[in-house]
Amino acid sequence: MLRYLTSGESHGKCMLTIVDGMPAGLVIDRAKIDAELSRRMQGYGRGKRMKLEADKVDILSGLRKSKTIGSPIAIMVKNIDHSIDRLPAVLEPRPGHADLTGILKHDLKDVRDVLERASARDTVARVAAGALAKILLGEFGIKIISHVTTIGTVEAETKGVEFSQIAMKAEKSPVRCADLAAAALMIKEIDKARSEGDTLGGIFKVLIKGVPPGLGSYAQWDRRIDGILAKAIMSIQAIKGVSFGMGFDVGSGRGSAVHDEIFYERTKGFFRKTNNAGGIEGGMTNGEEIVIQAVMKPISTLKKPLSTIGIRTKKRILASVERSDVCAVPAAAVIGEAVSAIEIANAMLEKFGGDSILEMRRNYKGYIEQVRKF
Repeated sequence: MLRYLTSGESHGKCMLTIVDGMPAGLVIDRAKIDAELSRRMQGYGRGKRMKLEADKVDILSGLRKSKTIGSPIAIMVKNIDHSIDRLPAVLEPRPGHADLTGILKHDLKDVRDVLERASARDTVARVAAGALAKILLGEFGIKIISHVTTIGTVEAETKGVEFSQIAMKAEKSPVRCADLAAAALMIKEIDKARSEGDTLGGIFKVLIKGVPPGLGSYAQWDRRIDGILAKAIMSIQAIKGVSFGMGFDVGSGRGSAVHDEIFYERTKGFFRKTNNAGGIEGGMTNGEEIVIQAVMKPISTLKKPLSTIGIRTKKRILASVERSDVCAVPAAAVIGEAVSAIEIANAMLEKFGGDSILEMRRNYKGYIEQVRKF
């Protein structure tokens, strides 16, 4: 079982991740983890903090000579801005944040105690864990990409565009959008929101290619891979909805138009010519590309804040203003890749076992041969 815990506050000394369950013998390139952290910081519409921080990993345990040794891997990312003890109290909870409910839940008198941990800064730890998972998945030819399809009212058109093209174009785009014309309009939309002291949300997709059939299970509700992935995506700050394949559009179509017919060729085995299911049927991967779509709400911290109630005075007042982004949908897409990678890696370990990468490869190879000969 692959599992992880994170720790740290937005303006604390560091962000920490402990990843347990990685097989021994896997070569870990720190530069690949740093590259993922850098991708998380990119995106038009990010705030000033992205220019202050330069996230780099320090691997504290679990490796010897750059190889995993089967023990928990501890990762630290230092915060350049670690001013938590000097920052002023926050007494005006922000609508849309964890602020008010957090202080009520824990009987706290300063919103700062909540927002420091509830902050999306926590996702740096999850991206670090996801980078390790991506390295593991790479051993089996599994690739994960993301792209932004909507920001505000601007929608991209990528129907029919190949996986490799989406990956290349999204990676070069400041808003992670593979439709260059739409990307230009998205940038204008972000500029407009910034000038008005407002924020924007949007929609992104995570695509996972090369996943074998049979990850997950129909036998128990909590082992269904779509439920597991949905939980991971929903755990990202500000995500309000997740769907797979056609998503909510399946509700307006007939079964004859929604379900993917099954084909067989001796050289390919079983396959589908369409992928409306998004690579998952009956709680299991079916061998087709996994397509996850998620919607992110506009960021709750506004430069022109909404009204709230002061926690001491109980009087109406404007909400506090923290340093924040105008739009973080491109960053959320990268985080979506990370949390998806962790869950797919865990499902691979569940299916193929492996206290070592060699054992896992051997089991995987045997299963793939079995499926091809079926």
